[in-house]
Amino acid sequence: MTPRSKRPRGKKAILPEDSRSYLLPALDTAFLMSDSMRGMRFLLEYQKAEEILRHWGVRSTIVVFGSARARANGPARQRHWYAEARKFGRIASERGGAKDHNGGKRDNVIATGGGPGLMEAANRGAREAGAPTIGFNIRLPHEQRPNRYTTPALTFQFHYFAMRKMHFAMRANALVVFPGGFGTMDELFELLTLSQTRKTRPIPIVLFDEAYWREIINFDAMAAAGTIVRSELKLFSFADSAEDAWAALVRRGLKRGKTAIREL
Repeated sequence: MTPRSKRPRGKKAILPEDSRSYLLPALDTAFLMSDSMRGMRFLLEYQKAEEILRHWGVRSTIVVFGSARARANGPARQRHWYAEARKFGRIASERGGAKDHNGGKRDNVIATGGGPGLMEAANRGAREAGAPTIGFNIRLPHEQRPNRYTTPALTFQFHYFAMRKMHFAMRANALVVFPGGFGTMDELFELLTLSQTRKTRPIPIVLFDEAYWREIINFDAMAAAGTIVRSELKLFSFADSAEDAWAALVRRGLKRGKTAIREL
């Protein structure tokens, strides 16, 4: 006869149904957050945002990047950037189709990184126009809180920069880049590269405040050195007012309904 296994006094026996292995995988947080499930978490970040955007009928977006550090009450140059980003968000939302739920589809919805500064300004202008507006927030060590002007149901949080970038690119009908730092340049060159390599169809790209961009990046020197082809400088143009930015987008082919979605 096999002797019974002894357990230390005072310790309660673990029942089979109390074991973590018995949990349904979808309810096992430790399992879902484990290293081996990274691919699944990546997929979930794609699918959650995708389903909500489809439910809202967001067919295309105008992506707006810019510094999170610029303030409406900051130095004069920052105040100007903020005011023009806000104005652009309103103009694009009123004229681009974001307010129209046309056949269940919305076009050219303003989408930003969801944070403060010039992103907030563009979301604010869109909201003042009465249009939905998107915030693709990223979870950072120093937590980024969403600005108060994004549509609550279209305010997302991502852990993976790569998946956030994909959602920026998938529906982008156009890109307007206000002055910014490393993050702004990262997103700018991401979409420039997708257009340059034709991984997506080329989209209108406008850089706001030509003096700023020419001061920090010598695009002509890149062409002169042969690191880019001179014709690739035509992938973008400059604007110095919200009205000029909108006119440049239209001149460069902005329309309703076109999206880059099929290529990504």
